[in-house]
Parts: sequence; structure tokens; C-alpha cells
Amino acid sequence: MTFSSSLADDRRPLVLDTSVLINLHACTYGERVLTAITNDIVIPDVVAGELDHETSRRNGDQSFLHDLITRGKVTVIGMTDAEYELFTTLSGGSPSLDDGEAATIAIAARRSFRAVVDERKGRVRAAELMDGEEPGWSIDLLRHPSVMRSLGARLAADVVYLALRHGRMRIPAECGDEVVDLIGRERALECSCLPNFKNLSRKAALYPTFPK
Repeated sequence: MTFSSSLADDRRPLVLDTSVLINLHACTYGERVLTAITNDIVIPDVVAGELDHETSRRNGDQSFLHDLITRGKVTVIGMTDAEYELFTTLSGGSPSLDDGEAATIAIAARRSFRAVVDERKGRVRAAELMDGEEPGWSIDLLRHPSVMRSLGARLAADVVYLALRHGRMRIPAECGDEVVDLIGRERALECSCLPNFKNLSRKAALYPTFPK
């Protein structure tokens, strides 16, 4: 896979959105991923609050974040007045962002940190506020060179599959074919969140033995 992580040479603190944490938990090795990355990792308290509900308690997302905090892998931070003002604009404007995205982007924009956001609307708004610089993706964390060295090639491919399969991780549309090559056609057919999933499924139905 030739995908190049946009975070590879970025030393700024990283601000993670809620969906990114869910993907890290879904990939099973989220703590190892964040341990391998030397950047400071921060979580808005609003994002932490979004995981404080019954579903997240039941599926383990909340305890995953709690363990990251307890072990010092991430730091939960609140917003300043200026950040909260931007947060209210982002969450209450049109198009509006959900609270976790809005808090992530507000903190990143006001502190010159790097946001990590997968949702399209959030990515567009973040780029507008960061002079055109796009946020990182979840897959930028999973395919970070330090993470790939730590996990090894096979396990590094597995974590991408698990984040897609169980976290429904979003990826850049232009990287769809590369991701299929990375995780293999059979596993890709289990990941309906892939941007080329319909075409992949159609091709598999018509040509069950087409090359991987």
C-alpha cells in the first residue's frame, strides 16, 4: 500500500474526534497505536462526554478512553472562552457539526494543533479555519510510520481491517483501492463503509474469481 500518512512529519499535538476514538477501540490495538506516536494526544472534554452513555459503556468505548486517560496516553482538555465561542458557531451554524467535531476543530484552530476528523462536513469546516490544511484521518494514525514499525506489516494491516469492519472507519475515497489491496478482497467485502464497496460487491458477484 502506498498510502502516506499526513501525520508522519507533524509534531503538533493531535486532537481526536469521537469517531476516531471509536475506530481506535474497534481496531483492538488502539493503545499501542497511540503509544507508538510521539505527538501529544488530547481529547476535548465534550468528546469524552459523548462516550458517557449506555451504548458506549456496553460496547467498551468508554472504558477504552478511561484506560487511555489513566495510563497517560491521552489528556482530556476543556475549551477556553475563545474556543467555546468558535464551538458554538460550528455546532449551531449551517451546516452544523455535532458537538464532538465542533469542539475538536475549535481547539485545533485556536491552538494551532492538528485535528483528526473523519466526517466530511467537519473536515471541510476545519480546512476553512486552518488556511486550507485538512485534518488528519483515523487511517493516518493507523498507517503512521511509527505505528507500522511497532506493529509489523501483518498486524498493521489487521488493525485497518478491524477499524473498517467494527468501527466503520471512513477513509479518503482516492485510497479505496489501496486499502482493498492492503486488507485483501475477502475482508474488504465485509467492510460496507469502504467508498468503493458497491462496485467491489458487484464485481465479486459477477466475477467470483477476479484477481485480489
